[in-house]
Amino acid sequence: MPDISVSVIIACGGNSSRMNGINKQLAEICGIPAVIRSMLAFDGIDEVTEIIAAAQETDIPEIERLAKKHGVKKFRLAVCGGETRQRSVFNAFMQTDKSTRYIAVHDGARPLVSPEHIKKCIRDASVFGGAILGVPVKDTLKVVNGGLISDTPDRRSLYIAQTPQIFRRDIYVKGINFALDHDLDFTDDCQLAEAVGVKICVSPSDHTNIKITTREDMDIAEAFLKRRENL
Repeated sequence: MPDISVSVIIACGGNSSRMNGINKQLAEICGIPAVIRSMLAFDGIDEVTEIIAAAQETDIPEIERLAKKHGVKKFRLAVCGGETRQRSVFNAFMQTDKSTRYIAVHDGARPLVSPEHIKKCIRDASVFGGAILGVPVKDTLKVVNGGLISDTPDRRSLYIAQTPQIFRRDIYVKGINFALDHDLDFTDDCQLAEAVGVKICVSPSDHTNIKITTREDMDIAEAFLKRRENL
């Protein structure tokens, strides 16, 4: 894909509140820390020019050490995150190379993302201006108010949003400025683009691209990885 360059932001500033004291970013999945597995998924992709992590200040030295130890060639630096995910990503965005044309944001706690899916997401972003990985929901969902079901949405139109979420730089800047101007704080980077009227493509992913939020998720991730690598 000519003329496509991507700065990758790894969001790893969460406090792991549901992990019973385990730092999910640094927790090892089959011997390699989750955040490093997330970086390595991007490191071998030609269009990726740099990887920047947004992390808690206390984790930065260890993340930098681990990136070097595990040979993440495109890792450039880690920056201190902010009070919210959006602020953390913004801090990292300010350090990206201004010449890159696309910004990709990925959760450090999604260590099993497939490089093939990342490449497809980059291609889709280059066509539509923005793309995210996603999968159809498998369960029936209920809208609940006051403990009572108020609606059952048609699951055929519902998707689980994953990462990476990739946007043309100018679209991402426009979304950030809109959020800052209106004092908005989004939990999902795609909402920045949606807020300024951009239609975002959903690139098909799979259900192994899980986000680690509990200790049970670590066991699931290891099982997926062992099956993938025939360990």
